[in-house]
Amino acid sequence: MTQASQREFDIVVYGATGFAGKLTAEYLARRGDDARIALAGRSQDKLLKVRDSLGEKAADWPLVSADASQPATLNAMAARTQVVITTVGPYTRYGMPMVAACAAAGTDYADLTGETMFIRDSIDLHHKQAIDTGARIVHSCGFDSVPSDLTVYALHRLATDDGEGQLGDTSLVVRSFAGGVSGGTLASMLEVLNTASTDADARRQMNDPYTLSPDRDAEPDLGAQPDVRWRRGSEIAPELAGYWTGAFVMAGANTRIVRRSNALLDYAYGRRFEYAELMSVGKSPVAPFAAAVTTAGNAAVMGLGSRYFDRLPRPLLERVLPKPGTGPSEQAREKGHYTVETYTTTTTGARYLARMSQRGDPGYKATAVLLGECGLALALDRDKLSELRGVLTPAAAMGDALLGRFPGAEVTLETSRLA
Repeated sequence: MTQASQREFDIVVYGATGFAGKLTAEYLARRGDDARIALAGRSQDKLLKVRDSLGEKAADWPLVSADASQPATLNAMAARTQVVITTVGPYTRYGMPMVAACAAAGTDYADLTGETMFIRDSIDLHHKQAIDTGARIVHSCGFDSVPSDLTVYALHRLATDDGEGQLGDTSLVVRSFAGGVSGGTLASMLEVLNTASTDADARRQMNDPYTLSPDRDAEPDLGAQPDVRWRRGSEIAPELAGYWTGAFVMAGANTRIVRRSNALLDYAYGRRFEYAELMSVGKSPVAPFAAAVTTAGNAAVMGLGSRYFDRLPRPLLERVLPKPGTGPSEQAREKGHYTVETYTTTTTGARYLARMSQRGDPGYKATAVLLGECGLALALDRDKLSELRGVLTPAAAMGDALLGRFPGAEVTLETSRLA
């Protein structure tokens, strides 16, 4: 097993000249005082400009040339560092060489992907090797899917401490959300639809609630677990009486991460653990209609897009939609926020709530904080990480470490027992 402590760097931010990469580097310049950090990308000139914009704390950060089209440069970079944070996407197009380099070098890895089939391919190609070398390959370390993964993990910890059994019916509800969709997120969504529309087997796997399971045959048969749902709030929890909820666009990616966490943790959440994600549309007279429209829209995009997306003029779409590496102004990012609430009922009938919130645009500022904290947890909190290795999830790799880091990062995650 590689001795990470002998590496030249604690963290390398790969893709630091992109929009999300620069935001993550800015966060680490404020928060990563004890970490040895380097910036990586294709252009030394652009990296130098980014470093110069980060202030005095980053003035001596080394710059590393690395390019996804030249795997040898990624291999050399992975061998020099304990952790790679990568924002270079869409990951289906550009991500696997970096995963391969980290798995081979025994280097921990964190990314922002919401591309389910990319994660499935990462598992199939590199999980065993990463176990052998001691690498933790951790996908989905931003708004997708840390709030989903960590609220459920926190509920499991509280229910276990209370002696109230395992988790049963569990639902995350997005209670408030203000912010835009990043160009990188849109590019990832296009890759998901393109993969599904051109590969019938991939489409079948994406419709499987246990797509990312380490052992599909070991999963329980809990019947249909649709990603597109429309429910009264009272069906989820009495506290949501009067509210209506509709489909949440990232449920398909997030739910599979959470179910993989349960399996990797030896079904600590329970064999009857059932998980869903929805978005609240309020309790006004038009809320039922809004919930129906939101759900129907999501169903149409995913249902039709997963079959016919490849027939659309891709160059036209890419010309119209925001491009990866672009994003809103600092003022717009500061105005964003989100709050999610995750409700669960345990096998003893006890009910619990986890509420997680952040200030800042979820797809940009909040995501940069979460990715930065994941990198710092992997680099600096190794005594708090799980013993697991391979292709992991945020909760399975560093659940306790992240829960400990959230308060200092102004990430609020509170759990409580409900009447």
